[in-house]
Amino acid sequence: MKRYCVDSLATVLFFTVVATLAEVFVARMSLDQVLTSRSTAIPVMLLTGRPYGLWRDLWFRFGAAERRSGAARLALDVGAFLTFQVPVYAGILWISGASGAQMAAALGSATVMMALVGRPFGVFLEFCRGLARVAPRASRS
Repeated sequence: MKRYCVDSLATVLFFTVVATLAEVFVARMSLDQVLTSRSTAIPVMLLTGRPYGLWRDLWFRFGAAERRSGAARLALDVGAFLTFQVPVYAGILWISGASGAQMAAALGSATVMMALVGRPFGVFLEFCRGLARVAPRASRS
């Protein structure tokens, strides 16, 4: 339960800020749409934070991240993040009532942004896990 809480809280904190900025300044969503999106996203993040943490741990384990360079760890974080989060975000936008054009803009920018923030989020997640003294890898559970 502690791992679930840590991974979920880290996800909510980090991405509420990042997604709000993208929705306002890139997708040009209205304040109402952003509030709906974020209101929808928080429960989703609470449900997906730990599964994403496990997904990332799996990528890192299979990618032998402990023996890899910083560039390889960056690639693992970005790959794990994009394959898990882009579909989740698309669903959030659809539920929030974003138009097709708004979804295309938000997903296009989100994919670029997710590629840029995948590694920083991974580092933030590891930091939060360290603060909470939980094992960073599912294999150490």
